[in-house]
Amino acid sequence: MKSSHKFNDTDTYIQEMLKTFKLIDIQANYEEEIQKAIKNNLSYKEFLLNLIQLEELGKKTRLVNRNIENAGFERYQTFENYDYTFHDHRYTQKLKSLETLDFMYHTQNVILIGPPGVGKSHIATALGINACKEGFKVLFINAAELMDKLIKALDEGNIEREFKKLYKIDLLIIDELGYINMDKEKESLFFQLIRQRYEKKSLVITTNLPFKRWNEVFTSQVAATAILDRLLHHSHVISITGDSYRVKDKNKR
Repeated sequence: MKSSHKFNDTDTYIQEMLKTFKLIDIQANYEEEIQKAIKNNLSYKEFLLNLIQLEELGKKTRLVNRNIENAGFERYQTFENYDYTFHDHRYTQKLKSLETLDFMYHTQNVILIGPPGVGKSHIATALGINACKEGFKVLFINAAELMDKLIKALDEGNIEREFKKLYKIDLLIIDELGYINMDKEKESLFFQLIRQRYEKKSLVITTNLPFKRWNEVFTSQVAATAILDRLLHHSHVISITGDSYRVKDKNKR
């Protein structure tokens, strides 16, 4: 069956059809690929394969960039620029294993504990960047900001919608849990969030407080224990000690 296109020349038709089918990378590069195929005497199948791979790479790159942009990272930090030698902790190999995101495939959590400035947020961000590169949806959010967001949704009658949005996130990173004091209302919302993701979606949490002091965040030790019970059931706990990176950099200067 012949095409009934209304364009005056073949090139215009090809461009318009590739645009219609949203084959952006083929549209931008097919003429160059034709010349390469002629020069290298490629078969039709080899030429077609090159076009498909070109489009695949472009779509993956755009997906990764979109995921990183939407994640809300405070800065772009990766494991490549994390200094494993700065802190004398026992979890270097554990951190390296977490880079593979195996914990996500098993719907496990990661809890990073340590004083300010030791790189907890850097590690959490690096895990998030890795997840974005693998096509996962990620949200990086400060704990206080998250709770304010949930309270606002509750007040406006949109809490179910907000929880549904959060459930679509493959990796939820909650930063700086330890610098807020929750009342009963916030505590209830936080527990609902943990329960929603339990054994279904992964969490990464950074905190300056050891578990025995989590009653300082929640209304009681009983409430903290109930939340920790679900969080720790399938979790990797990384405790980082040592000096602050920021102090180290200041001393260098």
